[in-house]
Amino acid sequence: MIRELDQTEFYKCEKLIEENGHVEVKAVIEGNNPGRVFVDDAESPKTGLIWLGNHDGFFFIGEEENQAFNNQINDFLDQVIFPEAKKLRLNNFIAIGNHSKWERTIERVFEHRPMQKSYQKVYRLEKRLHPAHHEPSIKPVYRVFKINEKLYENKDDSLENIEFLRSKISEFWSSPEDFFQKGIGYCVVHQNKMVSLCFSGFVAENVHGIDIETIEDHQGNKLGQKAAHCVVKDCLSKGMVPYWDCEKSNKPSNVIAEKSGLIHYLHYFVYIFPIE
Repeated sequence: MIRELDQTEFYKCEKLIEENGHVEVKAVIEGNNPGRVFVDDAESPKTGLIWLGNHDGFFFIGEEENQAFNNQINDFLDQVIFPEAKKLRLNNFIAIGNHSKWERTIERVFEHRPMQKSYQKVYRLEKRLHPAHHEPSIKPVYRVFKINEKLYENKDDSLENIEFLRSKISEFWSSPEDFFQKGIGYCVVHQNKMVSLCFSGFVAENVHGIDIETIEDHQGNKLGQKAAHCVVKDCLSKGMVPYWDCEKSNKPSNVIAEKSGLIHYLHYFVYIFPIE
């Protein structure tokens, strides 16, 4: 029977983590980022399912040919996960394998569901930026700030859309204090409005999974590149490893990763089907 672990029991899944796999999985198991973990055996798990705290996916970990788990997972989704997901207004189940052997298993176990498949690329960088990767220049009407407690609190109301930042941080972190203790971030401001953000979404050991967003009206001005460059540079100065995950078809995101000096690290498939 598939059971949910308490966060104090997540350590039991450490042996199931793919060493060269996804930062999100490690971040949840380490307790840095919120998430829920479901396993085949609460005492000695062989296979598990991680529901990311930002509701952006479900990672399958451990033994991919565990028949006891695989035979139960469809009913478990229908009876336990989907009712909760519907309350959160989630429309799709996003399945990801923590290692490539899971891909064939996911395709087989969920073959009766109307799945879509997308290709993801992961970039990362260690040690230092290549000299050719200069900091991008942006128009002087934009200003870059490091995201710190003072900026977040916005006590002087200098930023009229501070909720843009606060909502993004809350998507990934249990509290802003957790982010400031473990994460890194920069933003771009136009007049009194925050228009681009780049920050650590997930953190595991010294790896920082980067999230980025630029308000539509200000896209095309290299603001994302600017903020990302600052985050990458800051990560490297602290001995951290920036990690960037994006869909292969998302050309702007891939361009930012490459222009920020990041190098292709791994690729994987994402499977999406409706929550019914």
